[in-house]
Amino acid sequence: MIYVVAIAAYLLVLVAISIYKSRSVKTQEDFMVAGRAVPWYFLVGTLVCTWIGSGSLFGGAGRGFREGFSALWMSAGAWVGIAIVYFLAGKVRKIAQYTVPDILETRYHPAARILGTVAIIIAYLTIASYQFIGGGRLLNLLFPEVDPATGQAIVCGLVVVFTILAGMMSIVTIDILNGLVILVSIIVAVPLVLSQAGGWEQIQVTLPDTHFTTLGRLGILPAIGLFLPTFFLLLGESSMYQKFFSAKNSADARKAVIGMILGVIVIETVLIAVAVFGAGLYWDNPDFVGTAAGFSAEQQRNTETILLQLGRHNLPVVAGCLLLAGCVAIIFSTANTFLMVPSTNLARDIYQRFINPDVSERGIIRFQRVTILILAVLAYVVSSFFVSILDMALYAYTMVGAAVTPALLAAFLWKRVTPAGGVSSIASGIGVTIVFGLLNTLGVTDIAYDYIIYPAAGVSILCLIVVSLLTEPSPEERWKPFMS
Repeated sequence: MIYVVAIAAYLLVLVAISIYKSRSVKTQEDFMVAGRAVPWYFLVGTLVCTWIGSGSLFGGAGRGFREGFSALWMSAGAWVGIAIVYFLAGKVRKIAQYTVPDILETRYHPAARILGTVAIIIAYLTIASYQFIGGGRLLNLLFPEVDPATGQAIVCGLVVVFTILAGMMSIVTIDILNGLVILVSIIVAVPLVLSQAGGWEQIQVTLPDTHFTTLGRLGILPAIGLFLPTFFLLLGESSMYQKFFSAKNSADARKAVIGMILGVIVIETVLIAVAVFGAGLYWDNPDFVGTAAGFSAEQQRNTETILLQLGRHNLPVVAGCLLLAGCVAIIFSTANTFLMVPSTNLARDIYQRFINPDVSERGIIRFQRVTILILAVLAYVVSSFFVSILDMALYAYTMVGAAVTPALLAAFLWKRVTPAGGVSSIASGIGVTIVFGLLNTLGVTDIAYDYIIYPAAGVSILCLIVVSLLTEPSPEERWKPFMS
């Protein structure tokens, strides 16, 4: 009962903050980019919380349970990506738009805005959907009589409430608290789980030797297959850029990137360590590990809940409540952002840009709130198409990384890129990712989602370069703002 009380109390605090901040929302800028007045230290919290989501809590932790510290290859892609983003953050903030498709149209063509919006919506609905799945699993753990699908619906409804109240303004404020809870909860959990598993020497005896090697049991190609989707996603991550637009100025945007990389490295590393130590406790449990350390689909799903299991069953009550609250913070802080961004894309990049350019401030906010509700329902439906949260994460990361990132980076780094090159790159990245995802879903192929990034990004980059070189260069006034 105490776990339920702790989670309920935490959620009530988040709701109270959202209601309070909703009174400050007056304009489109307030709702979409928090009035462009967010200081760098607030921005650090919300950037870290955006990145540390259910992909890390469930997908990354599950991979850590099954394969050991080599699961950090997935996180390492983000670390390198953030370091590169440091040099772009100031430029992005100076352009001062609302969304990444804003940038794509400015540099390329209206078609780039539409295609970029499509890619972001597909990817972000997938990401939002596995936040709902994670929340459903958490509720099922606390209330076994609540079916995980019912739990997903409850979490979906709560996330919608948080998001529609004050938009980006409430997200940024809530994420300060979420970030602190996430950091403290997993740091407290590390020594406690390690102790319960018998200490470091016992962990090494219990788990396979490959759990402690750089490449793990699976080798170099799967390791790079984990690295590249997160690397490309981070470079084109729309919610991150939208939060850069929320910064007070370019200097604050760059400071926030430094804080973000430190926060992500610490939290991701500690989170994987907790999962590996948890594997030492559950390695002889047939619900989690099969014969010869093989994993069925059901066992894979169970390993993805390892942090929830530790918080509920293995840690002292106070530490367990704190870890479960940290899990809630991870789920909700990511889910509301990944509903906020595609709803902004639809409101700004489709409705306001092409359908109703003269819409009032109240009208665009009202439209976006309705859109948030519709997208949440679609995200709930999407959750039935994948076997595991890790598969969902890699598919979503590939969609953004292959479709948006090459064109977005070229906009800032390559004068010679042309509108045709940018549009063809986005279109081909979307097409290849969808084709491979459909073939897997229909059972025609069984290609690991670790590998989809190779053809998708390869074709996208090839189209970007070849089509640009075969078409007339852009005039100086189109590329010069991106190079200054």
